[in-house]
Amino acid sequence: MQPRPKTKPVRSDALRKAYRMIPCQWEGCGRADGTVCCAHSNFSGFGGKGMGRKADDTCGASLCHLHHMALDQGKDMSYEERRDGWIAAHHRTMESLIAKSWDDWKLRQLLARYGITKP
Repeated sequence: MQPRPKTKPVRSDALRKAYRMIPCQWEGCGRADGTVCCAHSNFSGFGGKGMGRKADDTCGASLCHLHHMALDQGKDMSYEERRDGWIAAHHRTMESLIAKSWDDWKLRQLLARYGITKP
């Protein structure tokens, strides 16, 4: 079996900035305290995550500092709780960014560039 060729990671300052435009998407949080940023997936199978490689910027969730640290450190949650919480937050993030893009042409074009929406 042939190994998969390495792909170039997706990195976008504009996309990471878009993640900061919406409040924390962790279930029940909604914090918009200036600490919200792109929390990349820590789980294999999501957007290019691999050994020694951060997941692509297209595979993130808008999380506040509190939930980002809880997810990364993981001492208070099981692996399944962290994975399922991140996946749910990722889906809510994408839904929120797509909804916001209806009123923001630049955001709509940015999301389309990375295959998140259609132009």
